[in-house]
Amino acid sequence: MVSQEIIRSLTIKTPSKIVLLVLDGVGGLRVAGKTELEAAHTPHLDALASCAVCGVADPVSPGITPGSGPGHLGMFGYDPLRYEIGRGVLEALGIGMALGKNDVVARGNFATMDEQGIIVDRRAGRIPTEKNQELCALLQESITEIAGARVEIRNGKEHRFVLRFTAEGLDGRIEDTDPQREGHPPRPPAALAPEAEQTARLIGLFLEQANQVLRDHHPANTILLRGISQIPAIPSMAELFKLTPACIATYPMYKGLARLVGMEILSTGETIADEFKTLKANYDSFDFFFLHIKKTDSYGEDGNFEKKVAVIEEVDRSIPELLSLNPDVIAVTGDHSTPALLKGHSWHPNPFVLCSPFERVDDVAEFTEAACAKGGLGRFLAIDEMPLMLASALKLEKFGA
Repeated sequence: MVSQEIIRSLTIKTPSKIVLLVLDGVGGLRVAGKTELEAAHTPHLDALASCAVCGVADPVSPGITPGSGPGHLGMFGYDPLRYEIGRGVLEALGIGMALGKNDVVARGNFATMDEQGIIVDRRAGRIPTEKNQELCALLQESITEIAGARVEIRNGKEHRFVLRFTAEGLDGRIEDTDPQREGHPPRPPAALAPEAEQTARLIGLFLEQANQVLRDHHPANTILLRGISQIPAIPSMAELFKLTPACIATYPMYKGLARLVGMEILSTGETIADEFKTLKANYDSFDFFFLHIKKTDSYGEDGNFEKKVAVIEEVDRSIPELLSLNPDVIAVTGDHSTPALLKGHSWHPNPFVLCSPFERVDDVAEFTEAACAKGGLGRFLAIDEMPLMLASALKLEKFGA
């Protein structure tokens, strides 16, 4: 892994264009003998792999299961162990919140709790976004201030929302209240540092009131908080890599992460076809595109093998539209694996395809985990993907004399 400082010193501005296509959670495990990628019919992705150099990338380190934040930061060239960014910050930025030093934010889930206080559904059946809006409005009307801190509640998609507290002296170093699996009660908002004790008590008071407001609104009769955090200082991709980057994504968290590293967020529709159309419409204005596909991850978390396969195949059908733009570099990968078999993120490395006129084509002929593992790049860390993309786009000068 080369340091950020060295990469910054080597990058140059050029007209060449890079497209990073991320199928969130695309990696899988075999069910009935095949992973989701192996089961999918992907002639265009396979053709791309056959004219590229391939490998598999560990998002953080071998054996470490990453969240979406670390998974994406690595791909963007940021050490995920150096820059720990809370999910709450990413969600807040993704819906357009302007955060300041006095803000503590959290990503919230509406959830279902039984009469014994046990979580039976962490996502409240993925309630419709319209119901989410209704419940957020109800909470906001009922709770505007807690212990001197201003409270703001903004809806996201389906079961997700953003919660913000604003007051002097707040500290975001607080454990999640989400137990991460059903069959357990919510965790208390425990402080991770003495300075965060007051904020933890404040959040505990808020949760008590929120449960009272929601008690008759089954299945969304409670909330779980994740990624309680404050905004960090992080250099932009323009500063580090001399790129003019853009993000095409449908979910707020990924827009938030992209905004945090200085990408412009492009307006797009909700479908995969819409995202590729957005890429085409804005192609002349940027030199780096992050195109994010969410549903591969969503269906993996739901344990829905067949629907995850269907999303992969839908992406494959859009690849010709990407190729028609003739980017100088195309990279296809995932931020982490989400096998339907596990119904969650896993530690397995992600398949990675790098297509450029200046790469040594290997013998890989399929975009699958096993095939890419035999590629010329072997197994490497995701933080090295950015230098590889920059080099393939001829955006890196020689190091040393």
